[in-house]
Amino acid sequence: MATDPTKEYPLPKFHFEVDWGGTRIGFTEVDGLEAETEVIEYREGINKLYNPTKQPGLTKYSNITLKRGVFKGDFEFFQNWQKTFSFQEVNARYRRDVTIKLLDESHAAVITWVLANAWPCRVKWGSLNASENEVLMEELVLTHEGLTVLNE
Repeated sequence: MATDPTKEYPLPKFHFEVDWGGTRIGFTEVDGLEAETEVIEYREGINKLYNPTKQPGLTKYSNITLKRGVFKGDFEFFQNWQKTFSFQEVNARYRRDVTIKLLDESHAAVITWVLANAWPCRVKWGSLNASENEVLMEELVLTHEGLTVLNE
């Protein structure tokens, strides 16, 4: 009986797609796919055990960093970040759901992460250095209010 080779090896991480509502979706790196539940410790003084009990508390989600090369005339990261200046969404809606998909060899989604109500909280350009032979990179940091993982 033949075994399924897709179940024998871990998934490679270099083939992915990000749908963030922008016009250019190519990124070189996505970082920060992380969720954490804080721990609440509690102990009453009369408890015969000398250690606290531990229970789940609030859930925290890490910011997501999107990185890509800079192209002439492309200021989309900066323009999206600028929409957050007024801290009010009266005239500009800057929150959106963002979808990150890990793809297989046939470009089909294997795992999908969905960020709820994401918005840009930082934009950054790489350092300029006359002695380096590298592409100028830019990054957009997204903060969000929830992470859902879908198994395709």
